[in-house]
This record gives sequence, structure tokens and C-alpha cells, in this order.
Amino acid sequence: MSTAVETAKPVPWWKEPTKDQWYAWWAAWLGWTLDAFDFTIFLLIMVPIAQEFNVPITAVAVVFTITLWLRLVGAVASGWLADRVGRKTPLMISILWYSICNFIAGFSPSFTFLLIFRALLGLGMGAEWPAGAALAMESWPQRSRGLMSGILQGSWGIGFLLSSAAYGLLYSSIGWRGLLWIGILPALAVVYVRFFVKEPAVWVENRRQQREQEREVRAPLLSIFKRGVLSNTLTACWWMASGGVVYYSLWALFATHLQKDLHLTPGEVATPLAVANVTGFIGMVFWGWVGDALGRRWSMIIPAAIGVFITPVYLLTTDYYWVTIGFIVQGFFLGAIYSQNPSYLAERFPTEVRATAGAFCYHQGAILGGLVAPVLAYFATTHNLGFAIPMLAGTVIGAVSFVLALLVGPETKGTEFVADLALPAE
Repeated sequence: MSTAVETAKPVPWWKEPTKDQWYAWWAAWLGWTLDAFDFTIFLLIMVPIAQEFNVPITAVAVVFTITLWLRLVGAVASGWLADRVGRKTPLMISILWYSICNFIAGFSPSFTFLLIFRALLGLGMGAEWPAGAALAMESWPQRSRGLMSGILQGSWGIGFLLSSAAYGLLYSSIGWRGLLWIGILPALAVVYVRFFVKEPAVWVENRRQQREQEREVRAPLLSIFKRGVLSNTLTACWWMASGGVVYYSLWALFATHLQKDLHLTPGEVATPLAVANVTGFIGMVFWGWVGDALGRRWSMIIPAAIGVFITPVYLLTTDYYWVTIGFIVQGFFLGAIYSQNPSYLAERFPTEVRATAGAFCYHQGAILGGLVAPVLAYFATTHNLGFAIPMLAGTVIGAVSFVLALLVGPETKGTEFVADLALPAE
């Protein structure tokens, strides 16, 4: 007789999460993707806005900068709220906020009016990421957290793809104002978050313990600058600031470069942007998988180092073929170095301050990143360099700094989130 021995088959990673975990991840995905649409559409319409209000491109780039700076304010407020009352509420507020601001900006009678409401949009835009990232990462199983972090962060490229498609297909008929009015549609996502999403169990238990043990963290922003956490906070800020310089050197003025330096049509401008966002999304998924296999840091260091050598391919040429091919390939490398932003930031900090820490570290990088567009635009126009050389310098310098910051940071692959209190009583 032979005895049949049953061998338990491992559960596929996509079957491991529960329905509630999937609902939470999709909520974060919706918020982030639609956030990207509302924000990036502005990058494609800076030239017509400058023409309508008779202001220089540098002035329009300042609107972009102020929007990024106010992200930090919105993010820290949202992070505090998320750590104190839950992840859902600030996520819903943020989506409503940036949708309404973008819609109102479409009615701008003056450049000042546009500046005010695009700046206010930054508050809601900044508020979305910490609440959404904490919700998604705390809810998701450790086994595939790096991969789903890559898909989540990479969906910014999906939002950018949607805005590029909207620009290429609709700009001629609805103009820049119509493209901003479309930005009200993301508000519908709030209904889904309100009725289908639950708070992460680890956060709920952590808050219960804080109250029960009378160890509530009432000022999480101050806590991340205390002994034992400070070094981690500073290296995370360095990493995120470098990433911000890379991102805005890569993307912020690329459409302007094609429009002003190469005099391309809307369709020709939209094509490399749209396809590069697709390759960026694919890259984020791939490097997210690498993050679960090799570790969080190496999944970002490798594409950043390769991307340095790709940058001259599309910036030191006027040949549309090489501009398009080089930028599309770059999407897979430097365009995808952000795959572990949600997972790596979440894993570096304890539950009591996770949303606030992620908010501050991520969005202080937006302050430095926000300087990139006007600085590069200044050198491009005032010194008659064109946009390519300043973009090349910003991209390479930012990428090298990005790699160095990760080399001195901790590795967090395999981290399990726990509800236990990790910070001393205040």
C-alpha cells in the first residue's frame, strides 16, 4: 500500500489579502492616481496659461512651486489627523479638497486667482499621500508589500498618463480651462472610501493601547525629532529630498522643453510623456518586486544609477526619435525609483507616528523639488541655455544624492507591523 502525502501548496500572493485589505489598497490607489491627474495636468498647460495672462513661464512655474510647498502643510496636518483619528477621514478630506480647488481654478479671471487656488490645491494634494500610504501599507500583508508599494506609487504615472491623454485629445477643443474643470471628477472616489474601507487593525489596536496605558502621542511631529528616531528621520528626509529633485528635473519642464526648444505639436509633446508614464508604471511594478526579493534600498539604487547614463540620450539631442525613445526608457529607470516610497517610509517608523513621519519626510522633499522648476526655468531663459542643459544637471545631481542617501539608510525588508507602543511616554 502506498500512503498519499498531501503537500500544502503555498497560497498565491494575490489570494493572501482579505477583501477588506484589497478595499483599503484600492482606496489609496484611487486617491493617489486621481491626485496625480489633477496635479500633472498643470505641467502640460503652463505655456498657454502664460500666453493668456501675459506672464513669463518663470512666473507660471512659481505657481507650481507654491503648490508643492503647501503640500508640506497639508501633509503634516493630514499625518497628525491620521495618527490621531484614523486614516480614512483625512483621505476623504484630501480628495474633496484637491478636486474642488482644481475645478475652481478653471474659472480664473486673473493670474493671481489661478495662483491662489492652485496653491490651495497643494494642501489637499499633500494631505492625500500620508493617509493613503499608511492605510494601504498597514493593511497589506508583509509578503508582497514591496510589490504593492510599487504598483501604488507607480500609479502616479497612470494619473500622469491620463492627464497627458486628456491634453493630447481634448486641449484643442476645451482649452486649459476645460482640462482643469475635469479635475472635479475625483471627488466621486470619496463615496467608495466612506462606505467600503475600514481602518487598519494595527492602527486601531495601537490607539487602544495608547489610551489604555495613558501614553498618547499628541505631538507626533516633535516625536520624530527625538533621540532614537532623529537619525532615521534625517536620512529619510535626505532620500526624499533627492528624489524630489530628480522627479521635477525629469518631468516638470519636459513638456515646456518640447514646446519652446523643439517647437513640437500637442500630439508630439503628449506621446513621449504618455508612453514614459506607462514604462514608469511597469518599472515601478518590476522594481517593487525586486524590493521584496533583494531589499527596499537596492530596488531603488539600481535604477537610479542606470538612469544617470540614460539622461543625456534624450536631452543632448534635437532628434525627435531619440528624444522619444530615451525618455520612454528613462521612465523604467529614473522614472521608477519611487517604487518603495510607501513601503520603505512606513517600515522605518513606529505605528504611533507612521503617517506623520511619512508626511513630513515625503513632503519636505517637495519643498526642495518645488525650487527645481523656477530655478531651471531661470537658467534656461535668462542665460539662454535652453531647458535641456539645466534639466540634465538637476537630474544627474539629484540621482547621485539619491543613491548616497539610500546607502546610509537602514534596510527594512521583512518588517512586520505591530501595534505595540514603541515610543516613550510624553
